[in-house]
Amino acid sequence: MKKIILTVAVTAMMIPAVFANNFEETADAIEYRQAAFGLIAYNFGDMGAMLKGKKPFDAAIFSARADNVAALSKIPHEGFIAGSDKGDTEALAKIWQDKADFDSKMTAFQDNAAALAVAAKSSDRNNIKQAFANTGKSCKGCHDVYKKD
Repeated sequence: MKKIILTVAVTAMMIPAVFANNFEETADAIEYRQAAFGLIAYNFGDMGAMLKGKKPFDAAIFSARADNVAALSKIPHEGFIAGSDKGDTEALAKIWQDKADFDSKMTAFQDNAAALAVAAKSSDRNNIKQAFANTGKSCKGCHDVYKKD
């Protein structure tokens, strides 16, 4: 698992905007996207804890976490290959039935994550909170439709 997390983190910095998957097994695609989502959740959760006052707000750490989320947001989409709704996953088959909508939701998440990274570099807490909320809404918007409860 550590090897996959390291691979995902390194890949985040190198992945091109247009990609082709290189997964031989659907289980590999599932594990890949789950590793990316796990890192996103960790970074996003840490920012949320800072904004909620559950831990001290550190602007440098918050900004680094936002940069991470922005980079990582580009990774999971590659792991949604045909047939990877079966197996150890919470992804619903509806993803592939309405791929255009799913793709647009993934793009919205990536755009919101990028905006959060920009906002995090400012000292405007209201702007940061709004960008954080927008990113969270884009996550929820996809989960509500395409993820099992």
